[in-house]
Amino acid sequence: MTVYFIGAGPGAADLITVRGARRLAASPVCLYAGSLVPRELLAECPEDARLVDTSQLNLDQIIAEMTAAHEAGQDVARLHSGDPSVFSAVAEQMRRLDAAGIPYEVVPGVPAFAAAAAALKRELTVPTVGQTVILTRIAQQATPMPEGEDLATLGRSGALLVLHLATRYAERVVEELLPHYGADCPAAVVAMASRPDELILRGTLADIAGQVKAAGLVRTAVIIVGRTLGAEQFRDSHLYSPERDRHVC
Repeated sequence: MTVYFIGAGPGAADLITVRGARRLAASPVCLYAGSLVPRELLAECPEDARLVDTSQLNLDQIIAEMTAAHEAGQDVARLHSGDPSVFSAVAEQMRRLDAAGIPYEVVPGVPAFAAAAAALKRELTVPTVGQTVILTRIAQQATPMPEGEDLATLGRSGALLVLHLATRYAERVVEELLPHYGADCPAAVVAMASRPDELILRGTLADIAGQVKAAGLVRTAVIIVGRTLGAEQFRDSHLYSPERDRHVC
């Protein structure tokens, strides 16, 4: 028996990986977050699969479902939105499974920031403009941020920032980043990336918070701030340069 932590992707059902879909189709038990995972994905489950919406369950109840499946010798597909490696609350589940001696495997998925970049038709790393991407969030009602990871501190780097779980606090985000990025710094918000109701807002730090408020966005979106979003004049990458010696590994 194995618990498969599967990245379901950002929303579109066809953005799950082939491996993830195969694991899902072979697991007689599926635990999924009903508020985030598209219902279309559940069609990949076996017809008689036990489907458990975990959106109203706490950690103890989720682990109890996995333990019951383990005792019955049944594989479990644990569907998480996006990719399990970022803001997925998988770490505490794996810690519990380690303590219980229950085997598991992690199947990566398409993260929200990658889907957002695709929607914007932008590469987040551009030669001579920006080569660093910081994935973060802000402290609010959820778990507090570790010391030194507050937005003002991270903003001093000037790197492109991707903020999860922050659209409700867009005005605060702008206030903390303005001293480091300037009012003219490109900014974008992508909500429901890859889904039929996808919404894209483009602007700068001067107006993006107003756009978020006008659109009524409070969740399921990422805020992206950085100069690479608006980069047009930049040097071509060395990767495909005619001057590059392609005989050197």
